[in-house]
Amino acid sequence: MKAGSVLRLLAAVSASLLVVTAACAQDFPKHPITMIVPFAAGGTSDVIARTVAEQMGKALGQPIVIENVAGAGGSTALARAARAEPDGYTIAIGNAGTSAAAYTIYPMLPFKPDAFAPIAVVAKTFGIVALRRDFPAKTVQEFIAYAKSNPGKINLGHAGVGSSNFLICKSFVQAAGIEVTLVGYRGAAPALTDAIGGQIDGVCDAAASVSQAIDDKLVKGLVVGSTVRLSTLPDLPTSAEAGLPEFEAQGWNGLFAPKGTPPEIIAKLNAAVVDSLADPNVRERFKELGHDIAPRDQQTPQALAAFHKAEIEKWWPIIKAANIKPD
Repeated sequence: MKAGSVLRLLAAVSASLLVVTAACAQDFPKHPITMIVPFAAGGTSDVIARTVAEQMGKALGQPIVIENVAGAGGSTALARAARAEPDGYTIAIGNAGTSAAAYTIYPMLPFKPDAFAPIAVVAKTFGIVALRRDFPAKTVQEFIAYAKSNPGKINLGHAGVGSSNFLICKSFVQAAGIEVTLVGYRGAAPALTDAIGGQIDGVCDAAASVSQAIDDKLVKGLVVGSTVRLSTLPDLPTSAEAGLPEFEAQGWNGLFAPKGTPPEIIAKLNAAVVDSLADPNVRERFKELGHDIAPRDQQTPQALAAFHKAEIEKWWPIIKAANIKPD
């Protein structure tokens, strides 16, 4: 076949694919969408995902089904999301751990940052350290003194190496200058369950999944890594008030689709996110959880792409300096 004929054939095929893609995007979605959550049910990412997904489903006219895929600090789930068909029917929620720090902690991941198409930042979160009810320390300074008198004997649970909860733990321990044992779980909820049951001394978690347990006095809040107190936990001191201003634990959650998902479908998913985050019920639920809705100018694919890149660059030197390794 002559070169000119080949080029015309390729052009015709490309034009046909564009027509098919446009038609698929116009009809999207025809059936339920799966949102992959990288941790067990009940944790911060899961609660945020379910809150957003319910309203997104209403906007799209199809339900969004949550699929919890725990393991490897969230990397198991994102590997599954990266392999999914780029048709908009599989999306995933990520955070500072799974979608930024993990690339340094797990250098042999079967996917790279460019394996995903950003949809939107949905939430800003606040990290909390909470202790079992009968732990002898009541304040941060008492906790630090106890930890220094008992190096390595305190157990703090998190959602796995590479998770945002793990980063909360590491930030707190480094700021406090103490040696504790960090215990990884397949999500925040199992860690919190063990803290409530007294199997571990405490947890590093986000407000969404630990606030209710603190309110119910199942565990006792120690500190929030924020510059302001949370309206949901007004008695919980900030890190500065507790004498540990170096402890900062403000995270985020964003939605991603597999690379190659048509821009028209990304735009529909993004519009559904924006609609969800503007809903009064969603906003009230986020307020109850102690989270902030992502600012409107961050609710775009372009904003998440830039933020995602900046987060990876931010965590790389921190993790390398701390010599953080997988479990």
